[in-house]
Amino acid sequence: MAEYREYSYDVLIVGAGGAGLRAAIEAAASGVTVGVVTKSLLGKAHTVMAEGGVAAAMANVDDRDNWKVHFSDTMRGGQYLNNCRMAELHAREAPDRVRELESWGALFDRTKDGKILQRNFGGHRYPRLAHVGDRTGLEMIRTLQDHGIHQGMEVHMECTILTLLTDGGRISGAFGYDRERGHFMLWKAKSVVLCTGGIGRAYKISSNSWEYTGDGHSLAYHAGAELMDMEFVQFHPTGMVWPPSVAGILVTEGVRGEGGVLRNSEGKRFMFDDIPDLYKNQTADNEAEGWKYTQGDKNARRPPELLTRDHVARCINREVKAGRGSPHGGVFLDIAWIKQHIPNSEEHIKKKLPSMYHQFKQLADIDITKVPMEVGPTTHYMMGGVRVDGDTQMSTLPGLFAAGECAAGLHGANRLGGNSLSDLLVFGRRAGQYAAEFAKANKAPAVDAAQVDAAAKRSLVPFDRGMKGERPYQIQYDLQDKMQELVGIVRMESEMKEALEVIAKLHKREENVGVDGNRMYNNGWHTAMDLPNLLTVSEAITRAAILRQESRGAQFREDFQGKDPEWGKYNLVVKKSDSGMVVEKRPVAELSPDLKQIVEEMK
Repeated sequence: MAEYREYSYDVLIVGAGGAGLRAAIEAAASGVTVGVVTKSLLGKAHTVMAEGGVAAAMANVDDRDNWKVHFSDTMRGGQYLNNCRMAELHAREAPDRVRELESWGALFDRTKDGKILQRNFGGHRYPRLAHVGDRTGLEMIRTLQDHGIHQGMEVHMECTILTLLTDGGRISGAFGYDRERGHFMLWKAKSVVLCTGGIGRAYKISSNSWEYTGDGHSLAYHAGAELMDMEFVQFHPTGMVWPPSVAGILVTEGVRGEGGVLRNSEGKRFMFDDIPDLYKNQTADNEAEGWKYTQGDKNARRPPELLTRDHVARCINREVKAGRGSPHGGVFLDIAWIKQHIPNSEEHIKKKLPSMYHQFKQLADIDITKVPMEVGPTTHYMMGGVRVDGDTQMSTLPGLFAAGECAAGLHGANRLGGNSLSDLLVFGRRAGQYAAEFAKANKAPAVDAAQVDAAAKRSLVPFDRGMKGERPYQIQYDLQDKMQELVGIVRMESEMKEALEVIAKLHKREENVGVDGNRMYNNGWHTAMDLPNLLTVSEAITRAAILRQESRGAQFREDFQGKDPEWGKYNLVVKKSDSGMVVEKRPVAELSPDLKQIVEEMK
C-alpha cells in the first residue's frame, strides 16, 4: 500500500485561478469546509495573464448596452452552438460579479464621472470590457486571493492531481502528490470542483503557461464524465512571433480596441477584404469610420480588426500563406499610427497599454509607440471541456463540478474576448454554491483503497525504467509539433487521421517513459505525469474535429469550407467506453421563445 498524507473536506477545489478562487469563496461562505489544490503557487495562476478586461453589460460608456445585447453577441460569436442557458445567466449576472469584485477592492480604470471604464473588444457591439489598464487578470487574482484567504479555506500549493476517486457512481475525492517533495496526498471530498484551465501545452505555439496540460479535461474523462465541443480550439490572432524565444506570448486584443490596425507586408489593412455576412451591418467598411468607433462615436461601426478571433486568425493565416506576411511569418499590428490623430500619442499608448509597451520593449527591443509589432496566431483558449448543467455546473458524474476554461457550454464554437474573465466569476460562483449544496445534502463517500494504490503504483513505474525508458520531454515535444502541424488553424481529414496515428504511437511511447533520480524536485517526473493528460485531450480534439465535417467558429476545415446548417443542430460529446474514446452527436439545446426573440431582434 502506498503511503500518503490524508485530508478531508466537504468541497475540494482543483485550481486556484479566477474560477477556483471564486468557487472557493462561495463554498466557504456557505459554511462548508473547503480545500484548494493548485499546481503552482497561490497568485501565480494563468488568469494573471488575462489583459483586456471583464465583459459585462454595465452600460457605463454606452447606455445602449444591456444583458440582452451581450447575450446575443455571445450566441452569435459561438455560432449558436452555445448552451443558451449559460449564455443567458452569464449576460445577466456578469455586471453584479464585476461590482462585487470592486466592492472587494479591485481598482478598475474610471470614466470622467467615476464609473468603471469599459473598452471595445472583438465581437462585442458596444464598449463592454471593464479593465485595469492591460493587467486586468492580475488585479482579479489579487482581489479574489486577498478576499478569499480570509474565508477559511485551506490551500495546498504546488500539488498535482493524478486521478479522481469515485464511489458507487459519484465522486469521492482526489489523489495526487506534492511537486516539491514528491509525497503522495489523498483528498477526501463530498464534492469536487475542477477549475484547471485549458490545454494549450498540447500545441507548439501557445500563449498558455506550463500548467495548461489539460488536467481537468482528462481527469473528468477518465472518471466517467462527458466532455463537449472539444473540436473548438481558439487561436488568438495576435501572439508575438519574434524573437523565437517569445513566440506565442499574447498581445492583448486591447491593442486593437484602442485603435491598433493590422497590415500586411504591402502596408494594406487586409481585414477590410473579408467581412463575414453575419457581421457586415455592424462592421465599418472604411478607415475613417473604424477610427471613430474606437474613439467612442456611437454612430460608427466597429473596425474589422475587432471581428471575432477565429475570423481574424484565419485572415492573418491567409496573408502569410499568400506571401504577404511579415519577415518572421506574421503580420504587422500597428498602434503607433494613431499619432496621426492623437497629440502625445506615445504617452497615450503607454498609459492605455503599459504591459504591452514593456513586454515588447524588454523581450523584443521594440518600441510599440514608434513602430509596428509582428504578430501571428497562437493557441490560446479551449472552448471545449467538461459537459456541465447550465445552472449548477455539475458534470454528468454526480458530485463533480467544473467551471472556467475546463468547462464547456458558454462559448459554443468561439469565445468572445473578455467573456472568459466574466465566465470565471459567474460560473465559479455557481459551481462553488452548488458544490456546497451537494456536499450538505450527501453523506461522505467511501474511498476505494484499490484506486489509490493503483494510481500510486502507476505513477512510480517511470522510476523503475530509469534511463532505459524514453525521455518524457521528447514525447511532449513530438506531440506539440504534430498537433500544431496537423490539427491547427486549418484542418483536413487526411492530416487529422495522420494525427490520430501519431497520437496512438505516442501513447505506446508514453507507456515506456523513464525518469531518473528521485521524487524530490523532479521535473522529468512532472512531465511524465502530464503526458497522459496531453495525449487524452489531443485525441479528443482530433476525433471531434474529424467528425464535424464543416467550418464553424474556431474549426476551419479546408475540405469542408462552408457552414452546414445540419451540423449547426449538434454539439459533439466525448466519453470513455470499454472500447476506447467515443464521440457522439447531441442536439443543441433549443432557445426558449423569449431568448429566440432576443436573438432575432439583435441581428
